[in-house]
Amino acid sequence: MSNRGIGFIGLGQMGLGMANNLGRINRPFYAYDAVNTATERLNGDDTIIADSVAQMAENCHLIFLCLPSAKEVNEVIFGAGGIAETALDGLAIIDNSTIDRIEAIAIHDKLANRGIAYADCPISGLPFRATDGTLTLMFGGSKSLFDRAKPQLDAMGEFIVYCGDSGAGQMMKAINNIIYDINIVALCEVLPLAVAGGLSTEALRKVVTTASSRSFAGDHFVPRMLARQFDNDFPMEDAYKDILNVQQLAIEKRAMTPLVNAMTSSYQNAIAAGFGRQPKSAIIKVYEKALGTEFSDK
Repeated sequence: MSNRGIGFIGLGQMGLGMANNLGRINRPFYAYDAVNTATERLNGDDTIIADSVAQMAENCHLIFLCLPSAKEVNEVIFGAGGIAETALDGLAIIDNSTIDRIEAIAIHDKLANRGIAYADCPISGLPFRATDGTLTLMFGGSKSLFDRAKPQLDAMGEFIVYCGDSGAGQMMKAINNIIYDINIVALCEVLPLAVAGGLSTEALRKVVTTASSRSFAGDHFVPRMLARQFDNDFPMEDAYKDILNVQQLAIEKRAMTPLVNAMTSSYQNAIAAGFGRQPKSAIIKVYEKALGTEFSDK
């Protein structure tokens, strides 16, 4: 059996668009998801729908993963019938999941002992960027694997960044997201205060999405806050792994991180208040309640 194919495992909100873009440039192309109905949304009749992870490993020389957490990543790779058990010589795995940096390094080292290459390459961008092939990808692993997989990475993203050795991709993703999280918490803390001080929500919207305070966080979340739209976005408690990654790094380096600590406290308060399954913008509800006001256009 020849392992000429390229495969993709994990056809969720982000993985589906990524897989569709990979499938346009690769033959043979294999796709797999533990939820059978997920494969029904794939484009292209030439995609081979694998019936197991083992079939992927037996037919592919390069497999991409986009899974919810390290638990699923470890199951797919090391579980019974998993990639490590059935892989042919020369297989490489590029993991687009967001997981703990230390966990990524441990997976890399464990697979290296079995002759399987592994790189952590988390992604940044909304589902529409996954569909458009304009994601930012942050690669942590060997430069030779990065060069080998560059055509496939280019099919999924517009900004492809080589970050360094194993774990560097996860570190970069965490740093990016922590800066983003601090920005979100600043909006959630200050906007209700501005309303309580007498500023109109419409004036606030215009200024914070056009003036010097403008940011991606504001462009994305301010309209949703005003519309009281606290669904259909990534749940804040599922993103907590970014905070853990940066906290671990800060402990290792004995760094002072007062802004990160303050952001984490707001994050934890919102989760404790029952908003964990809502997006990060729901942190605003904690500050609204404290002030008895609401940042809303309704």
